[in-house]
Amino acid sequence: MTIDRRSLLAGAAASATAIAAPSLLRAQGAGAIKIGEINSYTAQPAFLKPYRQGWELALEQVNAAGGALGRKIETLFRDDGGKPEDAVRHAGDLINAEKVDLLSGGFLSNVGLAIADFAAQNKRLYVASEPLSDALVWAKGNRYTFRLRPSTYMQAAMLVEEAAKLPAKKWATVAPNYEYGQSAVRWFKELLKKAKPDVEFVAEQFPALGRIDAGATVQAIEASKPDAIFNVTFGADLSNFVRQGNTRGLFEGRAVASMLTGEPEYMDPLGAETPVGWIVTGYPHADIKTPEHTKFRDAYVKKFNDYPRLGSVVGFDTMNSIAAALAKAGTTDNEKLVDAMKGLKFPSAFGTAEYRAVDHQSTLGAYVGKTAVKDGKGVMVDWSYRDGAKYLPSDEVVKTLRPAG
Repeated sequence: MTIDRRSLLAGAAASATAIAAPSLLRAQGAGAIKIGEINSYTAQPAFLKPYRQGWELALEQVNAAGGALGRKIETLFRDDGGKPEDAVRHAGDLINAEKVDLLSGGFLSNVGLAIADFAAQNKRLYVASEPLSDALVWAKGNRYTFRLRPSTYMQAAMLVEEAAKLPAKKWATVAPNYEYGQSAVRWFKELLKKAKPDVEFVAEQFPALGRIDAGATVQAIEASKPDAIFNVTFGADLSNFVRQGNTRGLFEGRAVASMLTGEPEYMDPLGAETPVGWIVTGYPHADIKTPEHTKFRDAYVKKFNDYPRLGSVVGFDTMNSIAAALAKAGTTDNEKLVDAMKGLKFPSAFGTAEYRAVDHQSTLGAYVGKTAVKDGKGVMVDWSYRDGAKYLPSDEVVKTLRPAG
């Protein structure tokens, strides 16, 4: 078989084009935009399965509308198992091997702080979805870290607003013994004392996360004879605490203010055992009728044949805020993306929110109401939405709490 010179040159040109095409596409930025998403999927499935579904719904909608910058968005999910060291290892792999354009995720506060430190050291954007520690945006805040959910300070302030109306003078607290629980108790005590200087705190219980000795904890709180209790436990710890408290009569005649308890992730397992009348932050998904939430809920139910949890909202909103940042920046350039995040307004299932330029904290709010039991299930009643912007300190105060940068 013979090949003439013209055919040989044509074939060589075609081969060169085939080899160059992927490189050319990458150089022009025509490949997918990659997000590295790190979370405690196996350690906290009650929240993070709905979270991932909410994320995937938003991702599907964004890509169906053309993606960002004319490119599809791709998510590379990693499971840190609730371990900071695994989260950092995944972050390094995602940045260095997978070449992601930014990092996102985080559930436990200690894990979120570890990823934030990695982001600062490596100068890469990190959009923290769930970690509630105030240190993430204040004491250990950095140029590259932004946080979506209302922080411990914000949710404590929302609960204090209601707790200050109670006649209770003596309070006890119970919280998991790590950054989130310690921070929540600190701010609740400080803000309530400011609102009602005559209150006193007569007991503090800090059980290990996921390993609460509920009987001993309840007994210790009962021994202090408080008028009211501030609870920060969640998940299985909350269920054990509630059941032991119900059995031993701890909650009879006592007010309880409780962070996160109104979220379906944590109230659903309690069922008919849900205590009645607790003041809680949460998510009354079935009763919110705003246009933004109705559109989100209907799309979620259609896709997953299940109702959304608060995790669903957090995943949905985090993904949409990243898409909004990409659109504002007009590029995947890291430093320009960081600049675009400052003061970024983005759509959420609860309405428009903003990442504050001063501390990178989102103004997304939370629902506050009371617990009740309906048809054998725990629900929120007498609820209202609290705009996160109203429960944050001023720029001047933040500057005293946060390092420059």
